[in-house]
Amino acid sequence: MADEPWEPPRILLAVDLVILTLRDDRLHVLLVERGIEPYQGTFALPGGFLRDEHEAIDAAARRELAEEAGLADVHLEMLGVYGEPGRDPRGRVVSVAYLAVAPRLPEPVAGTDAADAHWIPVDEVLSGRLELAFDHRRIVEDGVERARAKLEHTALATAFCGETFTIAELQRVYEAVWGVRIDPRNFYRKVKSTRGFVVPAGPMRRNANGRPARLYRAGPVRVLYPPMVRAGQAEEGQRS
Repeated sequence: MADEPWEPPRILLAVDLVILTLRDDRLHVLLVERGIEPYQGTFALPGGFLRDEHEAIDAAARRELAEEAGLADVHLEMLGVYGEPGRDPRGRVVSVAYLAVAPRLPEPVAGTDAADAHWIPVDEVLSGRLELAFDHRRIVEDGVERARAKLEHTALATAFCGETFTIAELQRVYEAVWGVRIDPRNFYRKVKSTRGFVVPAGPMRRNANGRPARLYRAGPVRVLYPPMVRAGQAEEGQRS
């Protein structure tokens, strides 16, 4: 008996977007309320299927960002590929996830199959208090960890400050993204020991308590050395 001809499995390709920003000194993620089944009425990451075999994956990501949240001109980088069987009740779906971490993003505007779009505090998702569709909580967790690592090794945090800022304002960015409280003296020492991270800028500014605070601006470097390592990461490195 001749072997039956092989047929490729039916696998759908999708994109999901983890868009992070700071609002009121808290890290927020962009979520949409699904307007269709499955998971209608549940929060999810913006995203969707490729239109056809001709659409590039990164083009699909930018299109979904515009269609589902009304955002454009946001730099996206690939976060990972998620394709566990059973992650989508509609069939075998493989998703390419993208990450963006950007300051001062506007209010989202829902469209296409999204009933609404909101900036949601990340800790609402990471704690499990807010249910997400599919495996999107895991994707958010991976995106937040990538963002936290970016603050360790790059000067990204200065983009979330004004043109000039105090060390305390820069510290609040790190606390919001890392989700921890930081000792001010240790933070000041780390910032000053990281060459080219920040440079002095202009006269001093008085804080709310009336004390003067020195102003800084972003320095010339983009990759930090030594990095601004989180306390837990440093302790793990010492044990190993």
